[in-house]
Amino acid sequence: MYFKIFTNVITLVYFYVRPLIKWFLHKFTKLCELQRICYGEPTGAPRAKGVERCLELSRTPQLVEMIKILNEIVENELTDEDFFADVTDRALATVLRVKKIKPRIHPDFPAAFEMCVEQIWGYRRLYHEVERLRKTPYDCDNINHEMKLNQLWKLLMPEVVLEARVTKQWQDIGFQGDDPKTDFRGMGILSLENLLFFATEYHGAAQHVLSHSHHPKHGYTFAIVGINLTSMAYKLLKSGAAKTHVYNSVYSTPSINTFHHLYCYLFYEFDRYWMECKPKNIMEFSHIQEKFETNILRELSNNSTIFKINLSIDNI
Repeated sequence: MYFKIFTNVITLVYFYVRPLIKWFLHKFTKLCELQRICYGEPTGAPRAKGVERCLELSRTPQLVEMIKILNEIVENELTDEDFFADVTDRALATVLRVKKIKPRIHPDFPAAFEMCVEQIWGYRRLYHEVERLRKTPYDCDNINHEMKLNQLWKLLMPEVVLEARVTKQWQDIGFQGDDPKTDFRGMGILSLENLLFFATEYHGAAQHVLSHSHHPKHGYTFAIVGINLTSMAYKLLKSGAAKTHVYNSVYSTPSINTFHHLYCYLFYEFDRYWMECKPKNIMEFSHIQEKFETNILRELSNNSTIFKINLSIDNI
C-alpha cells in the first residue's frame, strides 16, 4: 500500500513539474519533446510509446483537439485506409504548425512521427475492430458463420467426414458439446475467426497442437482452450499490454491479421508450456493458464519484446 501511495505522489509531482522540465530541455536542446523522442528512441515500441505518452499528457489545446478527433475517427468501422492516411497527414501538419518544426531543418521528423501516429491510432482502431467481432454472436442461420465452422473442421480433421451439423464429433476437436455455437458465447465470432486463422495460416502447427490435445495423459480440449486464449489475447489488446509486440512487429497500421498472429503465437506457446508442465488432468488448466499469462505479461513489460512463431513448425 505504501508503495502505491509513493508511486501516486511521484506521479503527481511529475505532472506539475513536467512543463518546467520540458521548457528546460527545449531551451537546452532546441528540440521539442516529440522531436527528442523521435530522434532519441529506437523505432518500434520505445518510440511509439514515448510519442503516445507525450501526446496524451499534452495540455496544448490544438493537440488535445487533434487527439479527440483521431480517437473518434478510429471508432468508426467505415474508416478506410486512404481516409486514415489523410488523417495522419493532417495530424502531422498540426504538430509541425503548433511546435513550429520546419521539415527543411528537421527532415527526419515527419516520417518518424507519422509512423508513430499510424501505429498508435492503428492499434486503437484494431481494438475497436476486435471488439466488434467479440460482440458479434455466432449465428447458425448465418451462412458465412456456418461455412467458417465447417472449414475449421475440414482443416483440422481432413480425413473425417462430419456426419451432421449437431454431433458429438465436435468434441474430437475440443468443443464441449454437440453444437459448437454454445461455446462461442463468451468471445463471439472472434474466437471462431482466431481458430480458423490458426488452422489456415499455420496448418502444420495447428495439427501438431491438436495432436497434443489428444494426449492420453496430458490432453486438453483444443477448441475450448483456443477460445480461452482468444479471451487472453483480447485482454492483452484492451489493457494495452500488447502494444509492445504490435509496435515492434508492425511499422505502419496494424490490421486484424496482427491480432490473429498474436493469437497463433499464444496458442502454440501455451501448448508447449502445457506439455512442459505435464499436468495431471484438465483441472490444472486455470492455474497453468495464469502462470502462462504472467510470463507473457512479464515479457511484454520489456520494450524490445516481439513474439515470433518458429517457422519450422509449418513443416511439422
